[in-house]
Amino acid sequence: MDTRADAVVVGAGLAGLVAAAELADAGRSVLVLDQEPEQNLGGQAFWSLGGLFLVDTPEQRRTGIRDSADLALSDWLGSAAFDRGVDDPAGDDFWARQWATAYVHFAAGEKRAWLHAQGVRWLPVVGWAERGGHLADGHGNSVPRFHLTWGTGPGVLEPFVRRVRAHEAAGRITLRFRHRVDGLTVTDGTVTGVHGTVLAPDAAPRGVATNRDATGGFTVHAGAVLVTSGGIGGDHDLVRANWPQRLGPPPAHMISGVPAHVDGRMLARTEAAGGRVVNRDRMWHYTEGVLNHSPVWDDHGIRIIPGPSSLWLDATGRRLPAPNFPGFDTLGTLAALRATGHEHSWFVLTRKIIEKEFALSGSEQNPDVTGKDLRATLGRVRSGTPAPVEAFTQHGADFVVADTLDELVAGMNRLTGSEPELDVELIRRQVVARDRQLDHPFGKDLQVMAIHNARRTLGEKLARTAPPHRLLDPAAGPLIAVRLHVLTRKTLGGLQTDLSGRVLGAGGSPVPGLWAAGEVAGFGGGGVHGYRALEGTFLGGCLFSGRQAGRAIALAT
Repeated sequence: MDTRADAVVVGAGLAGLVAAAELADAGRSVLVLDQEPEQNLGGQAFWSLGGLFLVDTPEQRRTGIRDSADLALSDWLGSAAFDRGVDDPAGDDFWARQWATAYVHFAAGEKRAWLHAQGVRWLPVVGWAERGGHLADGHGNSVPRFHLTWGTGPGVLEPFVRRVRAHEAAGRITLRFRHRVDGLTVTDGTVTGVHGTVLAPDAAPRGVATNRDATGGFTVHAGAVLVTSGGIGGDHDLVRANWPQRLGPPPAHMISGVPAHVDGRMLARTEAAGGRVVNRDRMWHYTEGVLNHSPVWDDHGIRIIPGPSSLWLDATGRRLPAPNFPGFDTLGTLAALRATGHEHSWFVLTRKIIEKEFALSGSEQNPDVTGKDLRATLGRVRSGTPAPVEAFTQHGADFVVADTLDELVAGMNRLTGSEPELDVELIRRQVVARDRQLDHPFGKDLQVMAIHNARRTLGEKLARTAPPHRLLDPAAGPLIAVRLHVLTRKTLGGLQTDLSGRVLGAGGSPVPGLWAAGEVAGFGGGGVHGYRALEGTFLGGCLFSGRQAGRAIALAT
């Protein structure tokens, strides 16, 4: 099969759909290729919680949160800690830093209005992700900025799927699934198309691994090639090969926060065509992963998005040092846990905490918000454990529930086969010391101080942070322990791009005919997040980089 188009988009995830819609709006003919079946349209974004990083919004102002672009950029740069040739146009972080500034201003400017005009809405309570816990110029969000989309990930996707389908009906966009790109065609130094393999049909449900049986080949000639193929989180061997020493040794055991088709294969193929890959060692994996009791893909993990109150213990039963508290510093906690030499850690909490503070990442774990069920969503502010969370306490392989601390620790030891064996007296001393700090509205325990601080915001008080209480208070029980695993998720490095999304070569000049957007481009510039993310920025990075690339290609073709 030999096809021509103004532009070919490799990958039908969020970034690819945004770019395709922008291109077709400009009157360009677009061919979208994806190795997965049609039921996977939208890629990882479908499975996401749908959180978006937005700055100085009506949702923030209504709950008393004062924010600004200057504060957000300060937080971003303090978290990113760009240090690889920021001032050198050939440096790894030069374009990433430019993208960071542009993205923060987008998040504080037209991002909300652009999405709102397309029908996207958000819950009125703004979440406080990545709270930091470092100094003022260090990592973390100074204020809540995590805006949960009404409809979760599918709600973010919906307007772009709608736009793409309309253009498909009008003949401006062609979607071809089960078309795996095996290479880019380069003619006299210019990328002029792609070639690959047509895979056999597969009726597997969304997210389930599909066959790789070849039925033929294809070639596409195009005025521009845009790569939007995602990251490497589904290939654990590739994750380990790129694992940075600063995070300790790579885990021998990880669970997957993304489907198997998130394989990173287009990174090497685009690099072979002249594209430059930078910041390979920057990645974003969670330490609060639990095995899904109803898995869709192999080793399917779900991330707990915790409030600030759970006691976090390493595998030996020792409390993690400040600021490694739940929801404060994802990669700092990951590095601390990898230094222990063990593959898991523990949350210890109460029923009162789990009712208020446990949210589960993923559209399928939030059927009330995903299904836009207002009555069910309002029920979150009432007492009682949300049904999806309760299902994990009843059926999750990593959950232990007990009335006393002795019974809880015994259950934790049974769960791990006592490897390593937990000492109930060690844990009791730490729990009692923590509980003692609750006797006054002040104290020296930084986590307890952070709990009080969180409840100064209306949204946290209503929906995300439990009233401070003793873990050993029988009225707050039963006690709950949760075994936590490393959960693979995002690639923070990738193809280096300029602010138009043009892929740069080894010398820093654009590769003619080649663009990239989304996770494969480090969400912009080869690593817009630097070393750490502020959350709500992955979907937003796909939106922004896809829009930038789509509009730039339309002008260039």
